[in-house]
Amino acid sequence: SSSSALQMSYEVVLVRHGESTWNNENKFTGWYDCPLSEKGIEEAKAGGELLHEAGYTFDLAYTSTLKRAIKTLWIILEELDCMYIPIINKWRLNERHYG
Repeated sequence: SSSSALQMSYEVVLVRHGESTWNNENKFTGWYDCPLSEKGIEEAKAGGELLHEAGYTFDLAYTSTLKRAIKTLWIILEELDCMYIPIINKWRLNERHYG
């Protein structure tokens, strides 16, 4: 019934991408599509492990169109063993464009 749909609760979990190669060099990345650093890959794995330990499961994931964010999401989903969920890529989730 429609009343049971209104009683459902949802959670939104926000995760920043792991360290990029440019973050490591103290450069602003904006829309430049630099990859994750080795540390960033480890950060993403650790984030996925924390979400797993906390018992999170997901039905859907959103990410920007930047590789560092997409790769972070893939690593997290692999740690959660839920790589099958739909992923929606939106440029509106990209970082600020510095021109």
